Amino acid sequence: MDLYRAKLTQQAVSPIYPDEVSSQPPEFIEGAVKQVTINAYERNLKARVACIAKHGAICQVCGLNFESKYGEIGKGFIHVHHKVDLAMISESYQVDPINDLIPVCPNCHAMLHTDKPAMSIEELKQILVTTNLI
Repeated sequence: MDLYRAKLTQQAVSPIYPDEVSSQPPEFIEGAVKQVTINAYERNLKARVACIAKHGAICQVCGLNFESKYGEIGKGFIHVHHKVDLAMISESYQVDPINDLIPVCPNCHAMLHTDKPAMSIEELKQILVTTNLI
């Protein structure tokens, strides 16, 4: 019965019958403020710098170099990925910037995190090779 009432309420608000066409464009409202509480894991800036000093500011999955692609504004731009998710560790630990961190572009970084836990660099590289993207 609740579903029926909801449908009636919707029709009362928007009395469009199946043979009618609405001349009103749909509205997409954005920008409302909401408060979100999350756990944020601290990153060590010195570890990031050491990782990039070793590996360069080049994506270790797809090879993207932002400076080569975008010029001066891309110089030094890169994400640094934790090979083991900080959320999986759930505590502070001594990071090895050479073995625990790896530079990746934002797109590859997002794709690494499509799995839980994050997939390995090698797995994502294999996907790109298999699909002829690198």
